[in-house]
Amino acid sequence: MKLSKKGEYALRALIDLGIGSEVGRSLLQVTEIAEKEKLPIKFLEQVMQHLKEGGFIQSQRGKFGGYRLARPANQITMGQVVRLIDGPLAPIGCVSQTAYEPCSCPDEVHCGLRMLMLDVRNAIAGILDRYSLADVVEVTLRKMRRDGVPLPFSQSARTSHRTATVVALVQPPSARLEPVEGLINNLFSDYAI
Repeated sequence: MKLSKKGEYALRALIDLGIGSEVGRSLLQVTEIAEKEKLPIKFLEQVMQHLKEGGFIQSQRGKFGGYRLARPANQITMGQVVRLIDGPLAPIGCVSQTAYEPCSCPDEVHCGLRMLMLDVRNAIAGILDRYSLADVVEVTLRKMRRDGVPLPFSQSARTSHRTATVVALVQPPSARLEPVEGLINNLFSDYAI
């Protein structure tokens, strides 16, 4: 499974809508999301339409229109979104649960490749289906607050947009990336028992 640009943009847009909702802006314009994420607006509009058709977001027309989540963020899993945009999570058809296709192997039950790819599919699905949009938004906001970064789409973000851009450009790329393990650790790091 490889996440397409369309899948990446869909997830980033949904995370932004979730953040917007958390900072009191349940309705965001596509131009705001495109500007924040540095995405091509025409392509993002197509992605938003696909998300709308999939039931993840709603649109409101008019001068003050925009997009909002169609259901609570805790009811949207990352796996649902990836499947909508990019199709099955399985690397080969014979291990897919949503789009099974028999392979050319003469003995599917004892096929070592199938067994390996089934583990790959299960690992990917396990992570993407475990985390909801609300989980990802919570971790993102917690890290932004910890680092003193103005929250996007909030009033304070509008006034310090230039400062945040300079800080992001000065940081080395490794400081901006966080692996999945980091996401998992961040989810529970504030909840010491």
